[in-house]
Amino acid sequence: MKIRWQLFELEDQAWFPHAVRQGMMDVLRFLITALGIYKPVVPLLREALEKTKQTQLVDLCSGAGGGIKQIWQELEKQGSQPYRITLTDKYPNLEAYRFLAEQTKGALTFETQPIDATAVPADMPGFRTVFSAFHHFQPQTATAILADAVRQNQGIGVFEGAGKRWHELLLVWLVFPWLILLITPFIRPFTWSRLFFTYLVPLIPLGTVWDGTVSLLRLYTPAHLHRMVASLDAPNYTWHIGRARHWSGTGVLYLIGYPS
Repeated sequence: MKIRWQLFELEDQAWFPHAVRQGMMDVLRFLITALGIYKPVVPLLREALEKTKQTQLVDLCSGAGGGIKQIWQELEKQGSQPYRITLTDKYPNLEAYRFLAEQTKGALTFETQPIDATAVPADMPGFRTVFSAFHHFQPQTATAILADAVRQNQGIGVFEGAGKRWHELLLVWLVFPWLILLITPFIRPFTWSRLFFTYLVPLIPLGTVWDGTVSLLRLYTPAHLHRMVASLDAPNYTWHIGRARHWSGTGVLYLIGYPS
């Protein structure tokens, strides 16, 4: 898929029920972790952290923290020093963040106040990451996220848990609904609302399939990402853009940039 469609995702809509939105994000967090979606890009991220001599990461647009605990675990396993990650979002999912902070004994912390990814406070230094969220933004805003990192001389890594391939749509349509029905009782922290909106009124499965489809159509291709970084005034930055292959046959789109 070379074309990008700017369609709407339900979780982006202010009117969309909060409990359903949170349930959908919890499902994605569980699946991303269980399938190890972002494991293929950990070596690339670790290399960038070594180049910038950073052990502090600032995760932007964290949602429910999908996959970030596993990223931290893999960095700790592959690296030679401890890493700390601060979770941030314009609409912080504090319940999920507290759960992750407890599970990592404080290695994952979080910001309770809304953080705009296009204007990160100067007192929050660290290598920035965006997992599974860059496609939500229109090109002008997405470019502004990169520009803010450049303006503050911070490294940034953008990662999408798909490769924008047609067969990935079949996975979303044919596999995701059954997976959600199977895994929901095992998702933590437990909530009754998640059970209600999965089995009695199945808004979470339906919403996840819709948003998953739209997400694939909204993903930026490597060509799109190359054009974005070319528009930045960043002569001192090194950029790496491409697809990393996942064991399932899907891909992980990535963009990594840091001061040379």
